[in-house]
Amino acid sequence: MIKLNFQQHKKGGALVAVLVMVVIVTIILSSLLVYITSQLKFSEDRVERERAFQIAEAGAYYYRWYLAHAIEGKTAAQIENFWQNGNPIGIDPDHKYTAEFKDPDGTAVGQYQLEVTAPVAGSTIVIVKSTGWTYRNDSIKRIVQVRFRRPSWSEFVFLSNSFMNFGDQATVYGKVHSNDGIRFDGKAYNVVSSGKSRFDDSTYGGNRMEFGVHTTTNPADGAAPAYPWAIGTVPLRPAVFVGGRQFPVPEVSFTGVMTDLGNMKTQAQNEGKYFDNTGFGRRINLKSDGTFDVCTVNSANTNTHAITKYNGIITGATGAYSGTNGIACSASTCCTGAACPYVQPSKSASGRCISLSNYPLVSDKVIFVENNIWIEGTVNNKRLTIVAANLSGGVNRADIYVGISNQNLLFSDYSCANTLGLVAQQDIRVLNDCPDNFTIDAALLAQEGTVGIVNGMGGKYSLTFNGAIASYLQPYFQSGNSGFSDRTYNFNNNLLYCPPAYFPTGTEYLIDLWDEL
Repeated sequence: MIKLNFQQHKKGGALVAVLVMVVIVTIILSSLLVYITSQLKFSEDRVERERAFQIAEAGAYYYRWYLAHAIEGKTAAQIENFWQNGNPIGIDPDHKYTAEFKDPDGTAVGQYQLEVTAPVAGSTIVIVKSTGWTYRNDSIKRIVQVRFRRPSWSEFVFLSNSFMNFGDQATVYGKVHSNDGIRFDGKAYNVVSSGKSRFDDSTYGGNRMEFGVHTTTNPADGAAPAYPWAIGTVPLRPAVFVGGRQFPVPEVSFTGVMTDLGNMKTQAQNEGKYFDNTGFGRRINLKSDGTFDVCTVNSANTNTHAITKYNGIITGATGAYSGTNGIACSASTCCTGAACPYVQPSKSASGRCISLSNYPLVSDKVIFVENNIWIEGTVNNKRLTIVAANLSGGVNRADIYVGISNQNLLFSDYSCANTLGLVAQQDIRVLNDCPDNFTIDAALLAQEGTVGIVNGMGGKYSLTFNGAIASYLQPYFQSGNSGFSDRTYNFNNNLLYCPPAYFPTGTEYLIDLWDEL
């Protein structure tokens, strides 16, 4: 008979239990150690990822600093030359710009690399992609992409160097700024700003200092105390200033625009289309087929500015019409052929281009006339700037006239593909021949004069303006019984990112869009 040793069996069972516990504890400790190690690694990676992100962002801000110093004091033409010939850093894709980043103690902690997309001709937009990493873990990279742009004058629905007065029928969508004071009695859905803290508004009786931007609507603003004011001194008035009002703010200078005009002329002569100062100017018809017609204006009414003669032919006449080479043709049967190529003119008050020339419209280019311009038509998938300026000498300043032939000035659709800038050395005027319900799609700039109606044009019903107006003197579209009784001013948001080619801009690059890739 075999006898079992119960004590030995008990000891063996305890050993097994201990071994099982040791295995379990080992597994738990190993798992815990792996977890702790992974958490430490994760925390370390998170720190390095955050550092890499900050280094990448520092690279983008370094480029903003670099641009501020590289273009300081430069004109628009000089800035464009800087991008084309100045060898700016980060442009060459084969030699990406790399720089070391140091912490506040001066210790090098990582690097950033910049890839820069230069602005295309006529644009102010610069794209900067900045990649950052640390020396501790250079496998972790963060990428920041920033879009810089120089703010264009087309970003204001109204911009002026002079006092501006908006009546109670004015509704404005878009930013408004004057270097002088502003009286605003309508409704503004964006910021209204002035370069003055307070001013004497003569339209409100004078002899009383008003806020730089003020309103006379009920309840009217009180007299402005001496600046600087205590907090809460300026009432909000949200029923009038839906987007708020700001004053005083820095001045927007019109002085440098003359240099911009010279640059536009050069661009037109080199790559766009240039017309000399023959006659009284040119009439331009923008056509939906991507071309434009142009003819010479020989004379215009000195009061209404309506065209009275094209290419030697009187508009609205009923007698004989002059042909070429001294050959005449009658009103009913105009001569034809090489000696007399004109077709019979229209008998309308404004007439029609006779013996016109046709040219293609090229996007992002300039049409420059060294004289006045009468313009009409529709912009279809083109980005244009049309300039009237006499830079060849003499005292005459060139003007632009819109609203001819009872036609609106329109875009085929509202997108960045359609942009029109009209730049006049003196005035931009709406003629009496415009429709009773007139629509203008454009960014307008009167460098030395005003944007407004012709004197004594008569009463019109409505003006719908979609774009931007920069006017040295106060712009106006209603005066007494003349002009438009109802006026709506809409800002075209595409002008923020797609300003007309070579339109005047600010002198500093601002961050327009920020993203992490």
